Amino acid sequence: MGIWNFVKGAGKSVFNKKDAEPNKDDLLAEIAALGLEAEGLDVTVEGDKVKVSGTASQEMKEKVILAVGNVEGIASVEDEISGADPVFHEVKKGETLWGISKDTLGNGNRYMEIFDANKPMLSHPDKIYPGQNLRIPQDISA
Repeated sequence: MGIWNFVKGAGKSVFNKKDAEPNKDDLLAEIAALGLEAEGLDVTVEGDKVKVSGTASQEMKEKVILAVGNVEGIASVEDEISGADPVFHEVKKGETLWGISKDTLGNGNRYMEIFDANKPMLSHPDKIYPGQNLRIPQDISA
């Protein structure tokens, strides 16, 4: 359990009108559009902060945190789901999945593990952007 910070001005725009405030229905629609299972989870929005609680697998917990956190207008996600704290990496300008893999997993050739861990939020290994948070898998052996 913890609080995860995101870049409020970066991320996917899921709101219908300019300067719209984040809301629960839009975030749940984004989770569903990504094909993530939100049953058993409660999502609440307080300004630019999202709280996620309930029960989920470790993988689903991490993916839901990223799905709602990487939405434009969200500054933080508070995780109230039991389990280990996720390991995330905020993408910096000029970074690639290969470089992130080298720094976080010790081998650039393992970049597809990071890509796979972030599906369906990522559609291609080259489509990452500064400010985006990525899930770094911890359960895959080298």
